[in-house]
Amino acid sequence: MSAQNTSISSLASQICNQIASIFSNPTSPHAPPLDLMVAELATTASQNGRVFLYGVGREGLMLKALCMRLAHLGLSAHFVFDMTTPPISSAADLLVASAGPGGFSTVDAICSVARSQGARVLLLTAQPESGSCVKHATTVAYLPAQTMADGGGEQSRALMPMGSVYEGSMFVLFEMVVYKLGEVLGQTPDAVRARHTNLE
Repeated sequence: MSAQNTSISSLASQICNQIASIFSNPTSPHAPPLDLMVAELATTASQNGRVFLYGVGREGLMLKALCMRLAHLGLSAHFVFDMTTPPISSAADLLVASAGPGGFSTVDAICSVARSQGARVLLLTAQPESGSCVKHATTVAYLPAQTMADGGGEQSRALMPMGSVYEGSMFVLFEMVVYKLGEVLGQTPDAVRARHTNLE
């Protein structure tokens, strides 16, 4: 292996280890986010409810990736503001939203609308005690990672800047959710693959 490849491998390992370490951090008094998400999504599936997902910026990109995989698992999954997103309308419906730093005006507003329509709201956040979005949540999934609200003024360049640790943790968490939820729903690899678009 060349020195360059060794250096790349080392950097990749450092980043992966930093993200993995987040899942060793305690979440008490909140239940582990993996358990919460699988339970809420399985309940939605069992009630033939719909899943709506929303986040801003890079958090939103992670939630779009989850939205796609939930559709592959057979759930009715929709990202807020997509042209074909239906109305949220009942307690069988679930909004999964993220506000890593605790609050964003748009996330606050969308969570409030979902609750006013009787839907459940699962909020992902790194600030479960102080964030403005928490008051709208029926379930809080605490992901104890650095966000844009933390740090600042570092003397040396961070390995993962600003909210990258939180966003990377979201992606890893969502992959675990998809894996566990697939087991709960009895989804086979062939069934999941069959739902992938062929318009590519």
